[in-house]
Amino acid sequence: MEQHPTSHPIIIAIDGYSSCGKSTLAKQIAKRFNLIFVDTGAMYRAATLYFQQQHIDISDELQVIKALTAIHITFDIVDGYNTTFLNGKNVESEIRSLAVSSFVSEVSALSHVRRKMVALQRDMAGKIGLVMDGRDIGTVVFPNADLKFFVLADPIIRAQRRYNEMLFKNQKADLQDIISNLAHRDKIDTERADSPLKQADDAILIDNTDLSIDAQFSLVESIILTKLKEIG
Repeated sequence: MEQHPTSHPIIIAIDGYSSCGKSTLAKQIAKRFNLIFVDTGAMYRAATLYFQQQHIDISDELQVIKALTAIHITFDIVDGYNTTFLNGKNVESEIRSLAVSSFVSEVSALSHVRRKMVALQRDMAGKIGLVMDGRDIGTVVFPNADLKFFVLADPIIRAQRRYNEMLFKNQKADLQDIISNLAHRDKIDTERADSPLKQADDAILIDNTDLSIDAQFSLVESIILTKLKEIG
């Protein structure tokens, strides 16, 4: 399939709730349009894992600030998959655990953590285009992104998708625990004082409750192609 490079680095922002398939969509876009994919959720998960490993008290501001100076997050392709590295170690499997999922929203709500991650994310926007998914990409990280999408789905559907994903990866999973975890994360993500999850005024809403992965991508692909024709 023909790719469509642009005369300037295009930035596509994808925001939305947990387990809405944002990363899957972002990866599809990156592959289709030859863009870099930056998994911001993985960045916050990696920071959360580090805090857990080092037993950081997130209510202690000095501990948090010191811990953040020791965190270095990178991405690489391993066996064909985008993979997260924390201080040089592959942590892709560890950061997807329920233990990390249950604490990542609390860590993500910390202003010092958000400032550190936003700085890292902006540094990744170089001379080539990128697609980035998260909670505040279109509102805070890249408010002037060329295209913004806001993804949502029915909470029960989201929980079932997460449950199936964990089973596929041979991880222990309990559907009721996942439903509770997602509700907990939604509350923190939308109500936190620093960069809460919300739809940017100029973001395109994608409700994928009844959409397959392929159907969602076809819809988004057509929107991107239209935008690319506009900007040349």
